[in-house]
Amino acid sequence: MRSSNPVFSRRGFSRDNGYAGFNTAPQAGGAAVGTQGNPYAQGNPYAQQGANPYAANPYAQQAPQHGAPPQAPVSTGRMTMDDVVVRSAMTLGTVVVGAILAWALLPVSPASWGLAIGAALIAMVLALVQSFKRKAVPALILSYAAFEGVFLGVISEMFNSAWSGAPFQAVLGTMAVSGATLLVYKAGWIRVTARYARIGMTIAIAFVLVMAVNLLLVVFGVAPDGGLRSMGPLGAIVGIFAILLGAFFLTLDFKQIEDGISYGAPREEAWLAAFGLTMTLVWIYVEMLRLVAIFSGDD
Repeated sequence: MRSSNPVFSRRGFSRDNGYAGFNTAPQAGGAAVGTQGNPYAQGNPYAQQGANPYAANPYAQQAPQHGAPPQAPVSTGRMTMDDVVVRSAMTLGTVVVGAILAWALLPVSPASWGLAIGAALIAMVLALVQSFKRKAVPALILSYAAFEGVFLGVISEMFNSAWSGAPFQAVLGTMAVSGATLLVYKAGWIRVTARYARIGMTIAIAFVLVMAVNLLLVVFGVAPDGGLRSMGPLGAIVGIFAILLGAFFLTLDFKQIEDGISYGAPREEAWLAAFGLTMTLVWIYVEMLRLVAIFSGDD
């Protein structure tokens, strides 16, 4: 089972056969357990066995000894929280700028809807290309963010024309879900373990498959009015469940970032952290937008 975000699945953030850092790395400031507690010490084809795969990086810290928590030397060569925050702000800022321009320049029309679908498809392709690269490519990530922003801007304008204020409420809802998830994670109320990740990812994969089948049924006219994604009570239940899945993805993102900082991931990995967070927040926002529309009660 790989990470919820494909950008983590081919790098030291997770092993090919699971989440190496879960149950080993410190949770919210806890202690690590020796060399084998390093989630980067196994499963990385570029690392020496039993050692920190970033040890070859002169800026990376050495593996912790005798159960001591990993020490984070001050250096510009390894990922820090500031790096993650700055690159996340750049990526999300690109999404916001793209959304504002699309909202301002594109009127609500079938042509705009077609443009939004095209932008979403391009963003998906760019995301897949980045996910299969071994290193972060900032141009790809920012291009993904720009096209994703165009998609969000068009659909947000459409929702706003039908349900006034829905985008603003969806933004507030996304911020609330993200903030609450971070608070719960930092408080240690959620322990991101291998079992937690396996169960959550199994549910997420099943959800995506069910939604794909539902889409096919809608396209072929078997499930009228959107099927499971209708604008009625059933659609609301599905939307709430999807938002909970988004919160689950956020906990995985937080854990992956925490491990990367603790064990000296290269600074460029901050772009991947920003990429993963952006994809998760977009997921939550889109689902929140639909949920606000459903609860507004105006068709």
